[in-house]
Order: sequence, then structure tokens, then C-alpha cells
Amino acid sequence: MARLVCATLQMGHYPSPTVHPPRCALPVLLSVPHAGHVYDAATLANAAQGKRALESLEDPLIDRLAWRAIALGIGAVVQPVPRAVIDCNRDEDEVDPAAISGLDPAPLGPRARFGLGLVASRTTRHGALWRQPIDRDQLHLRLAQVHRPYHRAIEQALDALLVSGGQALLLDCHSMPPRPRHQAQLIIGDRHGASAAGWVGAEAARIARSHGFRVAMNEPYAGGAIVKRHGRPKEGLHALQLEIDRSAYLAPDHRSAGPGFNRVASLIEALASGLGQLMLDRGFREAAE
Repeated sequence: MARLVCATLQMGHYPSPTVHPPRCALPVLLSVPHAGHVYDAATLANAAQGKRALESLEDPLIDRLAWRAIALGIGAVVQPVPRAVIDCNRDEDEVDPAAISGLDPAPLGPRARFGLGLVASRTTRHGALWRQPIDRDQLHLRLAQVHRPYHRAIEQALDALLVSGGQALLLDCHSMPPRPRHQAQLIIGDRHGASAAGWVGAEAARIARSHGFRVAMNEPYAGGAIVKRHGRPKEGLHALQLEIDRSAYLAPDHRSAGPGFNRVASLIEALASGLGQLMLDRGFREAAE
């Protein structure tokens, strides 16, 4: 049975990222890497703890939360492949031998050490995720069909925005599990200023607070591989990671929309439109000087 599972995976073909082209002048792009929820049969067959354990890696309904911003004309790149297959918010070398067989020995990064590498191997709640690790050929297939096309789509969209406006912003959208009370409802990550200029994160925090959200910067999420790779503030490319408390928009089942859903969708729209307009205004001022 195990051999049949691997053979099926190797013959699979994963869908391309969903790209919503920008339809307005605002130089902002949304990234939604973890909202995929449709699993292929081979992945489910290899799931040691069943589908529910794989679903725990998802950011539920984040793709739907982007609807207001997309309707406004903001561009977006959405990954339809579930995070359990491969995590687009990890570097290609952030691998865990517990999930991928035949790897050359190498020091584990902090995320891979806790089972959340390029392909997750375990979660704290469910334990080991897979009946057996995938092989290197399957990893290369997932990189070629899922990980690299996603980053390529982001790069192409940001380059187009940068050419037209001189500056561009990536808002990388995620959700986080509810934590102890008084926790921030939104954590903005700019890798401590490495992925975006300080004024970008400060303005994002101001907008969110003006909409009634409790906000923190960089703690405990400073930003992953997506903002690290695409944020180059010295070149005019800024990238923020947004972590939204799931209890702010989900029902108690943590899978369906709750009473706060539209409020959070409005927040994402406000961040995209407010930050985008600020970038346009700054660009106009600099051009006039």
C-alpha cells in the first residue's frame, strides 16, 4: 500500500496559483498562501492522523476574507494547494528529514526542528502527520508545480506594480490560533524593519487600531519566507505579514464564518486601500521635489 501511495503522488499534477490581476492604481498585492483545503487522494491516504490533522495547518477562509479588497481592484495571488502538501511560506532548504526521505544531513532550521518545515512532519496536537515520508522526487515535483509558481506569480505582479508606481506593497495574509486573553487580534510582521520601511508598518498599525483592532508588531510572528523573499524596501518593495486571530472572524467551530467575518474583511480592504494611497501620495511628492 505504501508503495502505491508514493507512485500516485509522483504522477500527480497540482493546480497553478489563482491570480487576481490588479484593476486599480493602488500599488498593493495580497498574498494568501495557506487557504487551500482540497486534498488529493494520495495525500489523504498517507495522512497518519486523517484529514482533520492536515486541516489544522490551514488558515481557514483567509482567501474569502480578501474579497472586499479584490472587489476594490487590489491584485491577489492565492495558493489553492493545501499547506500540508508544501508550505510556500518556507524557504526551499527549510526541510525536515522526518517528512522527506533521502536528504543529505544538514542542520535543521527552527521551524523544521518543530516539525513545520517545507513539508510539515508533525503538529503539537496531532503528532506525526504521515504514514511515511515522501521521497526527493516528490519534493522536487511539489517545488516545481506549487512552491516556485506561487513565488513567481508574486514576483511578476510586484514587478508590474513597481514599474507603474515606483513603490509596491505585499500584504501576506495569515491567521493565528486564539491565544490567552488580551492578545493582539492582529500581528503585523516586517521582520523588524527588514521587509518594509518603518513608516509602512506604523501606518498599518494605525489603520488597524482606528478600526478597533488590538495590534502588535513582530511578536510572536515577525514574518516568514514570503515577506523575507519579496520585501526589499531599499528598492521600493515593501512586504508585511498579517496574522489575524481566528476568533475575530470564525465561528466556534473554527471552520465557518463567524459574526466578525465582514469586520475583518473590511480591515483588509482598509489596509490595502489606505497603505496603497499613502504610497501613491508619497510617490507624487517625491516626483515633484
